Amino acid sequence: MNPTDFLPSAISTDAFIMLMVAGSTFLTLLAVWNGLLARDPMRGRVKNLIAQRDAMKQGLTAPRRRNNNSIQAMGFMRSVTSKLNLLRSKQTEEIEFKLSQAGWRGKDALVVYLFFKVCLPVILGAAAAAVLYLTKIYDGPAMMRITLTMTAIVAGVFAPEIYVRNAISKRRKAIQKGLPDALDLLVICTEAGLGLDAALNRVSGEIAPNSPELADELTLTALELGFLPERKKALENLNARTDLAAIRGVVNTLVQTEKYGTPLASSLRVLGAEFRGERMLRAEAKRGERMSTAEKKAAALPATLTVPMILFILPTLFIVLLGPAGINALDALKGMN
Repeated sequence: MNPTDFLPSAISTDAFIMLMVAGSTFLTLLAVWNGLLARDPMRGRVKNLIAQRDAMKQGLTAPRRRNNNSIQAMGFMRSVTSKLNLLRSKQTEEIEFKLSQAGWRGKDALVVYLFFKVCLPVILGAAAAAVLYLTKIYDGPAMMRITLTMTAIVAGVFAPEIYVRNAISKRRKAIQKGLPDALDLLVICTEAGLGLDAALNRVSGEIAPNSPELADELTLTALELGFLPERKKALENLNARTDLAAIRGVVNTLVQTEKYGTPLASSLRVLGAEFRGERMLRAEAKRGERMSTAEKKAAALPATLTVPMILFILPTLFIVLLGPAGINALDALKGMN
């Protein structure tokens, strides 16, 4: 049976061959075209990393809705700092780095800090002067009023720095507290076959409810590991932002693992065991200190109770014991008289 027998009578054999050749050519060109225009998967990943990094730097990982009052207040602060050229000062980078250590990233945090750094001394000084000079709350000498006003101004100067320093200290304590659990989860993720970037992302998601500070740092580190040309730089940035001895040990372990190709899971397991042992030693030391303090207080208790005993207990005891005998003696003397 000839295949041309199935063709309609209006289509000849040569026309059918030409149609087959044209269709094959079209499909071949379409396949080549799709192959040439195939999208690079790394391009989309890089764009995603850039967007996430910018969001982290601007503090937009958890979107917040701002009302009109906060927007207007931020605009006012930004206008004041721009008029005073505070954003162009030489200490801007150092201040921004300290704010990042406290967990405040982005230009808005820098604007708020600089605004209060400049305006808070004026506000506190004006409020102190108004209270001391325009009211009758304090009627002291003029020199004391000037001293109190200057004290309020100095307090306004140092209050933002003290606040940021306390925030950094609290953040470091929170990171230190959640680090052992994060290392255990990181060991589990690496043993399951995840890379360092994916493991950090997974661990940050797991510990976010209990330790959001450490989760924030791990998320930013994972983004920088996928974005920066040198992975060592991302780990060094983590060490610089936290400035903790425990994080420094983790960073050194990860850098050595990246450099020499040692197993990541075993290194992290040893490091986690060391951290857990140090935490147990600190707990035992604190318990020993509490016990020694209690023993010292118990040893000093008799000496402490001596004075109240002499002043209050012994006179009452003497009155109770010797009172009846004294009364009987007085009655006997009266009877003899």
